[in-house]
Amino acid sequence: MSLFGRSLLTLLDYSPEEIRYLLKLSHKVKAEAKKGRVFNRFNGKTLALLFEKRSTRTRCAFETAFGEEGGHPVFLSTQDIQLGSKESIEDTARVLGRMFSAIQFRGFKQETAETLAKYSNVPVYNGLTDLYHPTQALADLMTLEECFGTEKGKNLVFVGDGRNNVARSLMVICSKLGTNFTVITPAELNPDNELRERTAPIAEKSGAVITVTSDINAVKGADALYTDVWISMGEEDKRDERVKLLSPYQVNQNLMEKTGKRDTIFLHCLPAVKGEEVTADVIDGNNSRAWDQAENRKHTIKALMLATLIK
Repeated sequence: MSLFGRSLLTLLDYSPEEIRYLLKLSHKVKAEAKKGRVFNRFNGKTLALLFEKRSTRTRCAFETAFGEEGGHPVFLSTQDIQLGSKESIEDTARVLGRMFSAIQFRGFKQETAETLAKYSNVPVYNGLTDLYHPTQALADLMTLEECFGTEKGKNLVFVGDGRNNVARSLMVICSKLGTNFTVITPAELNPDNELRERTAPIAEKSGAVITVTSDINAVKGADALYTDVWISMGEEDKRDERVKLLSPYQVNQNLMEKTGKRDTIFLHCLPAVKGEEVTADVIDGNNSRAWDQAENRKHTIKALMLATLIK
C-alpha cells in the first residue's frame, strides 16, 4: 500500500485499510526502536513544525521521530513567522512547500491546515486543531491493540467534553475500525450532529456501535475509560462553568469499578489536571496506560511520516 505524498488532516480522509496499515507500521517502528535500530530514513529531508498552540508530546514526537532518522526538523512559532498576519497563509504555504519536505501544523483553525495542504504541495500533518487530533487517535488505537490484541469489538468510553478534538477524532477512528465508542458528556457538550451524521454510515459498515449519552452508568462494560482536560486551550475564560458542569464526570476509582471489569484500562491524551478530570490514583495506578499512549505518539507519527515521505 502506498500513501506517498498524502497529508493527514483528518482520519475521515483515510480508509479503514489505510489506517490499519499505519497502525501495523507503527508497531513495527516501535519494535525497531526497542531493539535500538536506526535507519537514517529521513536523511536529506526537512520538516517545518508550525505551532500556534504550545505542546509537549506533539512537538517532541515529531522532532525526535524525524531527527533520529537523519531528518532536519525546524520549529516555527507565531513569533518566528507571519502565518496569516503580515503574510497570507496561502503565501506561507507556497514558500514552505518549496523549502521543506513536509509541514506539521498545530493550532486553532482546521481551515489553516487545509490551506497549508492545498497551497504547499507537500504532505501536511495535523498535529491538533480545534476540530481534530488525528495523530493522537492513532496513538490511542495503537495502545488498545497493545493491550487487547485488537481494537475491533472493544468498548472505548470517553468521559468529559464530548465536543473536543480528541473525542471527535476517536469517534472517527472507532467508526472506521469497528471499535464501539461511547461518549458520556453533559447534553450541553454533545458532539455536533454533523460529525455524528458523517460517522453513522461508516460505523454501520464496520459494525461499530456509537453512543452519546449523559448517563455516567454507561461506563459499564468498558474495556477502556478515556478522559481529557475539562478546559481546552483557548477556553480558559469558561473554567468555572466547565468545572461545575463536568465535576460529576470525573474519572475516579469508583467510576473505574463501575465498568464491572477488573482489566479496564485508563487512557488520557495528556497533559492531565490531577484532581479534576481524573484522580491521581487512577492515572498513576496499575490500570493506567496514559504513559504508553504518550510514547506511542512518537511511533505512530514516525510511521505516518515514513508512509507519506518514503517511496
